[in-house]
Amino acid sequence: MPDIKDVDTSEWGTFKDSLKAPVHRWFTYPAGFSYKAAEYSFNKAGLSGDSTVYDPFMGSGTTNLAAKTMGINSLGVEAHPFVFPIARCKMNWSIDETATRQHLKNLQDLTEQDQISSACKEEIVSREFPELVVKCFLPETLYELMIIRNYIRKISDDNIRLFLNTALICSLRIVSIAATGWPYIAPKKIKITSYSKKGLNSYLEFVDKMFDDLSVVNFIYGGTRSEHRIFQADCRDTTDIITNESVDHIFTSPPYLNNFDYADRTRLEMYFMGDAKNWKDICQKVRTQLITSATTQINRGDDKYQFTHEFANTNPEEYEFLKNVVNQLSELRLHKGGKKSYDLLVIGYFNDLYQVLKDNYRVLKTGGRAEYILGDSAPYGVHIPTDEIIGKIGCNIGFSNCRIELLRTRGDKWKDNPQRHNVHLRETIVSLTK
Repeated sequence: MPDIKDVDTSEWGTFKDSLKAPVHRWFTYPAGFSYKAAEYSFNKAGLSGDSTVYDPFMGSGTTNLAAKTMGINSLGVEAHPFVFPIARCKMNWSIDETATRQHLKNLQDLTEQDQISSACKEEIVSREFPELVVKCFLPETLYELMIIRNYIRKISDDNIRLFLNTALICSLRIVSIAATGWPYIAPKKIKITSYSKKGLNSYLEFVDKMFDDLSVVNFIYGGTRSEHRIFQADCRDTTDIITNESVDHIFTSPPYLNNFDYADRTRLEMYFMGDAKNWKDICQKVRTQLITSATTQINRGDDKYQFTHEFANTNPEEYEFLKNVVNQLSELRLHKGGKKSYDLLVIGYFNDLYQVLKDNYRVLKTGGRAEYILGDSAPYGVHIPTDEIIGKIGCNIGFSNCRIELLRTRGDKWKDNPQRHNVHLRETIVSLTK
């Protein structure tokens, strides 16, 4: 097993490797990481078919999917209600292709029989969808996508419905005429290459790609046997779903303290699928379910944004450091245009991560290791060494050892931005041993 220093880890904290891998590539989750990082971690830990891996921030399932390909049991928890079903789909390699193909044939027949005029289609989609969605697609394309969506909703087979639904979600940004590269949506920037793409044709091509991927993974890994249980739940407290000391290894990537709004990043997809209609829906249905990681989650009138007594008492040095950071940010924000609540974000973030680490310690077996891909941050130029703080908190909770290994430096591409701080950032793996 090569030492991590001898391995190219520069893309481990990104989704680039996974974009090329069967099944992993189905949904390009903007906050994803490389499946190669998970596989390396499993091999280094010497995990076998009897081992169980846990990812408390499962996302679209990278850790769990890597475990499945290696014949290792896994557990996963994801709080985002829209992303969780995509992970479910990725973990299911047994789809009735014959029955699924019949549904696709029915869809083709539906679109061919449609005689509605272009003007009527434009009127229908303008009534059906929020303005953001309407701006991102040609009317006829959006109408076809709507027909597909409505048909899928009526499919009784849960596995087929989830499979075809995932294909539709993944097709949206492919056919959008707006610049919708992750993680941002820019309706005013036109993507000329999408003008020639048809909704149904692009969708059928993506379904074919998914079936091709299933053929590959079933051929290569179909002989491996492992059990996988994933939950839509809150990873701050999993006592109802994961028993004490039942996990051999934890591999995950928590949200970074960089103001990334996970709820907003799936807004286009949620608006199209009808899971949300406006900003309020996004807040109520998603933001309230997630740990604190973005200022858009903060209500300055909410008194919960104080360090808990437990956090302060368990982590006295870290508490004093962070309290000073919060005071600096509280003053700085008053002189910034956006007046972003980075001060309260820091409090909410570390309160939440403390609870996650406590729960991780509970479920991990003695001798097991918990590994976290993390990045530090510098809101308003105030440096916060998140990885070091998380490592120290882990040791305060009871982990016996902490090791931090550098993956890459970060932030260089923003060096010409005059509004950007000049703090050099990094991405690391924090390893805690129980």
